[in-house]
Amino acid sequence: MIEDAASFSHDQLNRASLHEGAIAQTWCGKNYKPSLPVVPPGGHFPVPAKSSNPLLAFRCSPAVRPYLPEDATSTDPSFVSILIEAPLRYSRIANAVPISLRSVSGVLDVTVSVDGNPLATGKVTLDTTKTTLPFSLGTLQPRTAPYNISCTATFAAQTFHTTGSLSYLPAKPSGIGSVTKMDLRTGALLARPADGKGGPYAPVLPIGFYTQFDSYLAKNLSISAEIKAQGFNILHPISTFSNLTILDAVLDKMQEAGLYLMYDMRKTYMNAASVTEQVNRIKSRPNLLLWYTADEPDGTSDPLDATVTASNLITSLDGGDGKGGAGYHPVSLVLNCQDYFFSEYTAGSDIVMQDAYMIGSNVTFSTVWGTVCTKDYGDCGCDNCLGTFEDISTRMDETRDRLFVNGWERTKAVWTVPQGFGNETYWKRYPTGEEFVVESILGLNHGALGVISWDDPTTPSIKSSASLLAHALQRVAPKFILSPTANFKQITTNRVDVGLWTVGGETLVLASNMNYASVSVSLTTLGLTGAVTEQMLDSGAQANPAGTGFVFGSVGSGGWIVKNENETSPVTETNTTSHATRVDPSRVFTTQSRTLTIQAIVELEHGELKYWHPPHPPIHEPTESTTMRLSGAPSSPLEGLGY
Repeated sequence: MIEDAASFSHDQLNRASLHEGAIAQTWCGKNYKPSLPVVPPGGHFPVPAKSSNPLLAFRCSPAVRPYLPEDATSTDPSFVSILIEAPLRYSRIANAVPISLRSVSGVLDVTVSVDGNPLATGKVTLDTTKTTLPFSLGTLQPRTAPYNISCTATFAAQTFHTTGSLSYLPAKPSGIGSVTKMDLRTGALLARPADGKGGPYAPVLPIGFYTQFDSYLAKNLSISAEIKAQGFNILHPISTFSNLTILDAVLDKMQEAGLYLMYDMRKTYMNAASVTEQVNRIKSRPNLLLWYTADEPDGTSDPLDATVTASNLITSLDGGDGKGGAGYHPVSLVLNCQDYFFSEYTAGSDIVMQDAYMIGSNVTFSTVWGTVCTKDYGDCGCDNCLGTFEDISTRMDETRDRLFVNGWERTKAVWTVPQGFGNETYWKRYPTGEEFVVESILGLNHGALGVISWDDPTTPSIKSSASLLAHALQRVAPKFILSPTANFKQITTNRVDVGLWTVGGETLVLASNMNYASVSVSLTTLGLTGAVTEQMLDSGAQANPAGTGFVFGSVGSGGWIVKNENETSPVTETNTTSHATRVDPSRVFTTQSRTLTIQAIVELEHGELKYWHPPHPPIHEPTESTTMRLSGAPSSPLEGLGY
């Protein structure tokens, strides 16, 4: 998405999420003008080297960031705890070191200490995630600087070490209007009600829009109440804010309506004086949920340290030490490129968003610049995309996998930005309302914990469908999507993308049909038995009359509650402490076309298993594929199987 003031209106520049100023000469590091040569952009995420022997990626982090003195009385033993990750892999990801497994039971003895003093101890099963080791905040003193935690594991005469950061801030001072905690067990945000009238912390799944300010919000102060009534819980006003008096009036109305604020500093985040002034002016607002700094810094090739510099400054003004510890609110940004200095830009965020916009765009030939688009050249509005809905799920998966490779899977969360615009520049039409819901659910099913669309005002069809989804999510997200006890798996079958969140005897099914044709999916295909008991979202999909499956119209989506009798999926073992999943490779998995007997025909990637038939396909060329993603680490010690 390139800025050209000569040909695009100011409104088009904003709607395409672009930066004001000089016209960028590259996008995602690529030349895009016809007069410029092809120059490989570089900046690619490094592929971890393979290992022929198993590696343990031992990691630790607090369950919540930041803690406050009020958390010392928590009755949830997993809330004040250290999370231990013990995945086994065959790739040299962060913290991965060799481990000898022969003839030894798979349990680690773990000790967590601060300044040489024990904080928590416990036993952790190998190849599990999120094992909780409770500790007492009474052994620590609140302070702005984070505590460095040292974690040691012993296993059969082998010793493993790792470190983490624990933020324990003083109680909210008078100059801070709210506190937003990150539940690192799930990645969800925890906040008090946005109206500022008090109430307990609760998990929040933000859903709303980047929203035009000067041309929309500033012209009608009743819009905030309308947006709240439509089911949305957050507003992201798009800067800059030319009239601070009107800005204050809009933010007051947002608080009155009970809408959280995502405060945008996209155009000034590299200006320390401006950031300081804005943070000091906004941080007292009770409905402030999080900060937003860089808007597609990878596209415009902002300085590689710019996001970290901004994040450190913001947290230093917002209760933290400005040296890597947490402040009272998390910091977010959005990336646009498929693979351009991901780690450098993401380092300056607690929440990283992706915005693969593929609706109505020619992704192989730029209609704006009259050039082809390849891995090394051109800009078509959706970087390295195929022009299918899978661009969104792939981008989500790549983002989460890279966080895992870097050892950031607990400390950073991922949100999604559905396309809510069109009829401009690269995008020749708007998404339909049904397509908008597909975009959003793909993000959610692949790990998004927030849905913020670009942009509002949008079409009535998109707004109506987004409202339908927002109302549904408010009902089910706290119990299922944001629950630390939920067992999650994602399945794609015949281009129907399905997310399954199981809590107790119930499963939330959230599914979207990526086909422009009708498709049916049975409960048994999803490994579920029992029956559908309630439909909580209908965007062109319904349960069949018998309640044993679902019928999806063209790009239809739906959400249902299924009461389970038992499970027939390959997930056969759950560690209730760590919520980790294991896979029995001898179980039978049913696809829509035929039944496959699962043997050791598995390619393992972070959270992803691909099952193929016949038994010995060429690597990366499956003849048939059903993909499942699991919460936690998949069981990777299967002999000879990879990453």
